[in-house]
Amino acid sequence: MIQRVFAIICLLPLTALPLVINTWHFENAANAAWSAQQRGGSLLDAVERGCAQCELEQCDGSMWFGGSLDERGETTLDAMIMNQWVGILYTMDVGAVADLRRVKNAVGVARAVMEYTEHTFIVGESSTIFAQNMGFMTEDLSTNQSIAIFSQWLQQNCQPNYRKVNPSESCGPYKPKAKPHMILVLHSYYKFSLGMVAIYKNGQVAAATSTNGATHKIPGRVGDSPVAGAGAYADNTAGGAAATGDGDIILNMNNNHGIYCQNPSFFPFMVVNPQTNQSQLQKVDRF
Repeated sequence: MIQRVFAIICLLPLTALPLVINTWHFENAANAAWSAQQRGGSLLDAVERGCAQCELEQCDGSMWFGGSLDERGETTLDAMIMNQWVGILYTMDVGAVADLRRVKNAVGVARAVMEYTEHTFIVGESSTIFAQNMGFMTEDLSTNQSIAIFSQWLQQNCQPNYRKVNPSESCGPYKPKAKPHMILVLHSYYKFSLGMVAIYKNGQVAAATSTNGATHKIPGRVGDSPVAGAGAYADNTAGGAAATGDGDIILNMNNNHGIYCQNPSFFPFMVVNPQTNQSQLQKVDRF
């Protein structure tokens, strides 16, 4: 089994600000976030718009709607958005959804959780009901391609999957074994999530994530992306951070991005150059 975890960390001198940065080579997401900020939008507007761009256009062709089907053949989405509110006390504003169904704009629903409720996290079918109440459109997230991929997976006896009960001969039902072992084949790299950080010239930070999770996941599985401090983190006193990779491994780690703010990044990501207003692919270990 191949296990890889990647993370981005942003610690910047003031001369490098403002900044928009996101995981992988999703240029349109970076440009959308930068444009929102340049038009006078807030940091939350910027990171929300950037993540929403990928939710709309299926960045990388296999993500968000129509991608990463679970064992039932359904695409579900996870998202989180956060920033630090400066008042009498420094507090974190966070909104998140997980296992969201039939709604494309997961990061928008996460922001609605943050702004229109006193909660932080809503999951499952209840998150879809909440989204409908907030005016978000529901629709089938399947595509012809995703249906074909799911059909092929069924024909392969539901392999690969994430069960630890030796489910190599059929598609279940699954029962625990006395000595469980796992048969699991994963990609040599992961592009399951978009993590985005935006920083104003005054050092204010916001972060957001959006993903459709792991392909063929067990229904109800939630990875790191919608979890504050695991999928992303925003702290005006330290900077911003976002993770991407195997969410189950990331959640099993010490998920305090505030502590690990000086760790290097291990993969390319998009950065918008404030002098040229152009996004570019970069590989930077430390700022």
